[in-house]
Amino acid sequence: MFFDTYQSPIGKLWLVEADGFLTQLSFSKEKIPAAAKQQETSLLAKTKQQLKEYFAQNLKVFDLPLSPKGTEFQKKVWQALQTVPYGKTVSYKEIAKAVGNEKAVRAVGGANNRNPIALIIPCHRIIGANGNLVGYAGGLEVKEFLLTLEKED
Repeated sequence: MFFDTYQSPIGKLWLVEADGFLTQLSFSKEKIPAAAKQQETSLLAKTKQQLKEYFAQNLKVFDLPLSPKGTEFQKKVWQALQTVPYGKTVSYKEIAKAVGNEKAVRAVGGANNRNPIALIIPCHRIIGANGNLVGYAGGLEVKEFLLTLEKED
């Protein structure tokens, strides 16, 4: 297991790889696995390059092998999040419908909150039913920055 950092316009990001898959992309205030060794692998270098292109508005879809760790329900939610196109937003209720349980809005919110691969699994594109920005691990100002970045394209 390896990790590296990336200094982005929204602050320092932690990148973690295990067995050839990206398993974590998180904000610097979050913890990385104690077993991870700092080293820039080819996958972590590719991840940094794609992040650079994303922040320069030259990349709309990430192409990286992902392996987020979570429950089966969380994985279904994270899969649904990946269908939300660049520059678009959907509500928690729409994601709940997409995973087959319209009443699971709170559970979708919980899964969204536990997304281990921020940005690439675009949890920032999920908003409240009333259109308001709600909750984001990086803070609402970061969520607003990302949505504005994607809309300026």
